[in-house]
Amino acid sequence: MASKVRPERVGQEIQAAVADMLIRGDLHDPRIGFITITGVKVSPDLRVAQVYYSMIGTDEEKLKTKQGLEAAKGYVRREVTSRVQLRVSPEVFFTFDGSLEEGDKIERLIKEVKSKEGW
Repeated sequence: MASKVRPERVGQEIQAAVADMLIRGDLHDPRIGFITITGVKVSPDLRVAQVYYSMIGTDEEKLKTKQGLEAAKGYVRREVTSRVQLRVSPEVFFTFDGSLEEGDKIERLIKEVKSKEGW
């Protein structure tokens, strides 16, 4: 049975591996835009890895990026298993992380209020 800390450590290693693949340009799909890997959650049995990513762009660009990432899941799974040296190959799922956009929206609203109130 895996400890509670192990899935977190494996998640960090998977995040670094996927980010490295993106930086090196290993994912050749033109649909994948400029994205940032914001985190990875791994199941306690290390069989499922939920990869969270963020990007700025139109809804169409986000959809194309999602499609490109879905098409690359098999390659990413093989590479992650190899780079992180896991016995079990975790199934990889990509999920859009909208928290950066929400943070940007809140920041813009605060600046707007400050300018109106004269802070």
